[in-house]
Amino acid sequence: MRSKLNNSRLLIYSHDSFGLGHLRRCRTIAHELVDRYKGLSVLIITGSPIIGRFDFKARVDFIRIPGVIKLHNGEYTSLGLLIDLADTLALRESIILNTSKVFKPDIFLVDKEPGGLKDEVISTLEYFKDTDTQCILGLRDVMDSPALLKKEWQKKNVMPLLENLYDELWVYGPSEVSNPLKGLDIKQMVTDKTLFGGYLPRQLPQKIDTDSINFPERPYILVTPGGGGDGIEMIDWVLRAYESDPSLMPALFVLGPFMPATERNEFLRRAEVLPHVDALTFSNHLEHLMFEAEAVIAMGGYNTFCEILSFDKPAMILPRTQPREEQLIRARNAASIGLLSMLDLDSERATEVMVDGILKLLQQDKPSKHKLDKLLNGLDFVADRFGELVAK
Repeated sequence: MRSKLNNSRLLIYSHDSFGLGHLRRCRTIAHELVDRYKGLSVLIITGSPIIGRFDFKARVDFIRIPGVIKLHNGEYTSLGLLIDLADTLALRESIILNTSKVFKPDIFLVDKEPGGLKDEVISTLEYFKDTDTQCILGLRDVMDSPALLKKEWQKKNVMPLLENLYDELWVYGPSEVSNPLKGLDIKQMVTDKTLFGGYLPRQLPQKIDTDSINFPERPYILVTPGGGGDGIEMIDWVLRAYESDPSLMPALFVLGPFMPATERNEFLRRAEVLPHVDALTFSNHLEHLMFEAEAVIAMGGYNTFCEILSFDKPAMILPRTQPREEQLIRARNAASIGLLSMLDLDSERATEVMVDGILKLLQQDKPSKHKLDKLLNGLDFVADRFGELVAK
């Protein structure tokens, strides 16, 4: 086992099968760590079907395990293979475990899901128990409402994993704003190994030819539902406001790669006839698009929230409430201290309410009116703690 930072290895697991959030968070952490530690190699294991669309820095690579997708009834099925789910999960578990044995990481970082998808990382966690590899669970600032998370974790029997198989839990958010474990029956031994950092700040990717980015005419508002799979109601509401009021500041809609094709094509058609609206399906330069925007309208997932703070943009959040209340809780916490504004997607979604919200958004204070230095120290925390653990 390598114990020195000049020849260290990090293995990151992201269960992503749908959406962008987990993958983008893992990528941000990986890039920060290889910048900090020049002898580090990072390998990301993920089920994301679009990981190949992203650029990665030197010494960061990925393995894509066979994909699965969640159906409307909550069950999973294979995404790209004509084999049953049990065989797909067995393949995934085998790849994760055998990759771990060969790669021999100093740190195994699991993103968000303690046991992995359908418990597929438990065998790997058990294997590492008898090695020098440190196993870390990385958690968002908000996981879900305490009642729903408690029920989910009881069903998945998560507590023994936290108690026996993880060395530390890292929370990517300040304890003063939110504690994802609040309201759960957590033993003191788990509390003692739970460490809080700040939110993970974002920077503009370097060495990017910005001339190749199709910026709209400035100024503009960026409208993004993240991956887009659950953003149909949000996009429709904002787009109706633009259809009703041609005097609104121009907008760029980035619909997201997971938005269903029928709705996506209809939104693109509606946007095409509006002179003050541009729309596209996906951009791997979303950070640059947000940096150049005057303001942001978003659903308020973790990564988007970090970018809003990092790039200091007035923001209006339209949080989803299903299947998790994560976005709602985060938006309420942030709105209560004046970091952003929010509208309720579960309301009647009246057009005039959205028009008024957009007009008020442009008069809204930037997040930097509040002290953000302690809120945005998450990457420093992760990098420092990684160095401490590996150098032991």
